Amino acid sequence: MLKNKGFYKGVDLGGWFSQCDYSEERLNSFITEKDIIKIASWGVDHVRIPVDYNIFENDDGTYKEDGFDRIDRALEMCEKHGLRVVLDLHKTAGFSFDNYGESESGFFDSEALQERFYRLWEQFASRYGKRSDSVAFELLNEVTDKTFIDAWNVISHKCIRRIRAFAPDTVILVGSYHNNSAPAVPDLAKPYDDKVVYNFHCYEPLKFTHQGAYWTDVINKDERFTFDESNITPEFFEQLFAPAIEAARLNNTSLYCGEYGVIDCVSPEDTVKWYRCINSVFEKHGIARCAWNYKEMDFGLSDSRLDGVREELLKYL
Repeated sequence: MLKNKGFYKGVDLGGWFSQCDYSEERLNSFITEKDIIKIASWGVDHVRIPVDYNIFENDDGTYKEDGFDRIDRALEMCEKHGLRVVLDLHKTAGFSFDNYGESESGFFDSEALQERFYRLWEQFASRYGKRSDSVAFELLNEVTDKTFIDAWNVISHKCIRRIRAFAPDTVILVGSYHNNSAPAVPDLAKPYDDKVVYNFHCYEPLKFTHQGAYWTDVINKDERFTFDESNITPEFFEQLFAPAIEAARLNNTSLYCGEYGVIDCVSPEDTVKWYRCINSVFEKHGIARCAWNYKEMDFGLSDSRLDGVREELLKYL
């Protein structure tokens, strides 16, 4: 379904309206039209734009029109250069995937915070629902704990029902726990309707893609691994994705990998090897995807370190 709608190969614009300092300089200048032109030249068909709720909401839940104005301008730039957009709510009031750098909490136990979530999505839907040919919605980035899944299945269905009043035809992406892991997809509820797609992320094996990561205690940041030492094969990804592929088949939907990528500690040559390997499985199963990340954020595809291999790398997005 996503391929037919033009959401098949994409690039994330992380660090623009999310995971940032929210300064005017950052919001106005991190991504410009020159960047959108470059991304379009890479042969992808869409971008995923992570956004945080505080771009659009004041502390009391009232709205900031300048936040929506920023998204309006971003959509206009992308449309001008032939790129569709996945609008991803990366952080909502009361929840963030980032347990290390955020203090948000309480979302899954608070009806008041859930109502703010529903209302914000109604705002997005009322403003962008008429762009269903070019804009898709991702409800929430990376639910973390498995204990949240029962609540999340209820919350996501309620949210989609409220979105549909304004955006009946928009594709909506829903991911599972363990930060959108593929093996957790079968625990998602049956899709609300035929325009809901199962979403997962893939940075496996983590010891390879996140080696040197300084923001997490699940990785020894001093260890280093080559691609060949990590025993990464297409069969590895086949096995990893199998539960998600089967869940999508049983529920008559499709799959989207909203994030995948390799940290900038890895050599350019090994980065290409990993992308080539995972791409072969994406292509075999028709899995739509979006690579993390266009620029900086420790994963930048446009960063100068990849200049010597980028032409080859772009074949495997």
